[in-house]
Amino acid sequence: MTRFDAESAPVDEDPGIGSPGPRRTLLEARDVPLGGVRAMSVSRFLPQRDLPLVGAWCFLDRFGPQRTKMRVEPHPHIGLQTVTWPLAGEVHHRDTLGSDVVIERGALNIMTSGAGIAHSEYSVGDEPIPLDALQLWVALPEERRHGSAAFEQHDDLPVIDLGGGADATVVVGSLAGAVSPATMHTPIVGAEIRLPAGAAVEVPLDPAWEYAIVPVFGSVRVGGVDDADADAVDPGALLYLGDGRDGIRLSTGDAETTVFLLGGEPFGDEIVMWWNFVGRSHDEIEVARDDWEAASDRFGHVVGHGDERIPAPPLPHVRLTPRRRRL
Repeated sequence: MTRFDAESAPVDEDPGIGSPGPRRTLLEARDVPLGGVRAMSVSRFLPQRDLPLVGAWCFLDRFGPQRTKMRVEPHPHIGLQTVTWPLAGEVHHRDTLGSDVVIERGALNIMTSGAGIAHSEYSVGDEPIPLDALQLWVALPEERRHGSAAFEQHDDLPVIDLGGGADATVVVGSLAGAVSPATMHTPIVGAEIRLPAGAAVEVPLDPAWEYAIVPVFGSVRVGGVDDADADAVDPGALLYLGDGRDGIRLSTGDAETTVFLLGGEPFGDEIVMWWNFVGRSHDEIEVARDDWEAASDRFGHVVGHGDERIPAPPLPHVRLTPRRRRL
């Protein structure tokens, strides 16, 4: 999905900090209207001012639940993978590789931009429909971000039994020895965890990775395995857990709950993220923008479309710089 808003990374001369250690820092999502007041809106969990990445995860929107007609015209990406995890409704995805698929609940859809790709997203049908999904971006490492584009769809994902009626679908990466078939390029995990009412389960983690929890349906209480207390986390918030944990305890009240776990090895590079681009410098972003505006062959042509496309917003009047974690 495109960012109709083009937030600029602030000038940041702080050197950053090392390993965060175990944390339980609650960060609220913010509402972002896409394409004007009458268009659909999203809840944005990442990036946060003080938390630009969790592992290689650099962006997380939830578009829904809402009843709307989605029409996102062709738009470009560089330097990232889009990870679409539908919760309700059907979306028609088309891209410059010739992919022409319907995205629906239970199927992972992952698009790797490499040096450049463009795609469009339309809700299925001509009338507003119920839509809900998580849209995430993963920053590509140096050795992959200049490569070719790719698209994958997977509907046979591993499910882990966490005990007590709880389970986890490993959407991407690995968790507790289960590995998603999706092609990823950094050590990472994205998993949907479903908990029955009155559950209390422990989820194993890698202490070298950093993690965050996002409630999707219902509220959850989150504490370390050895913690005497726990934090209540409601939908609309992200709980950053830091690193250095062997596991986390999740518990629920009198309602079923679904949460999304994201994490991974801390990303080795500083990134500059603007509009739909993830790069390493202002100059690189500026070249990508110019290429898109010039209809360069770099991004190709989205199958099934004519000349319609989303124009790039103007660059800010200051140089783009990396955001650094302050937590």
